Amino acid sequence: MNSIWLDGAQWLAVLRIGLGLWWLESWRHKDKKAWFERGSGIAWAAGIAEKHRWAAVRTGFATVVRPRPKLMAYVVAYAELALGLGLILGFLTPVALIGGMLLNAVYFVLMIHDWAEQGQNSMMALISLVGLFAMAWQSWSIDAWLGWFR
Repeated sequence: MNSIWLDGAQWLAVLRIGLGLWWLESWRHKDKKAWFERGSGIAWAAGIAEKHRWAAVRTGFATVVRPRPKLMAYVVAYAELALGLGLILGFLTPVALIGGMLLNAVYFVLMIHDWAEQGQNSMMALISLVGLFAMAWQSWSIDAWLGWFR
């Protein structure tokens, strides 16, 4: 593989770190007080789920999320933080990439009517897929330093 300035593994690390920064920004810009004390994020998602065209989404949300809104607010917010830090540091990178794809898939399905969200989630999932199959933890990562996931 020919590349300019960095080698292929380093460019993949740049992509991985950029995706991590994207997840970290998703966590950082959340109003934590509103999310954790007032439940604004989960309430917003509940409104979308209630009107969703797919019954499975309405039922799944009502079964899994609605009975535990405070817990789910923490799960969502801190999953984004963990994904961001894991990808930036290259720690448990394959786990973070798969977890990110799953979270993007949940967001994608829930927000099926919002084209702006669809673009973001599909691009993040694509970067995760490329990072996973190209083994983006080979350079500039704790995983590489520890010799994990060779």
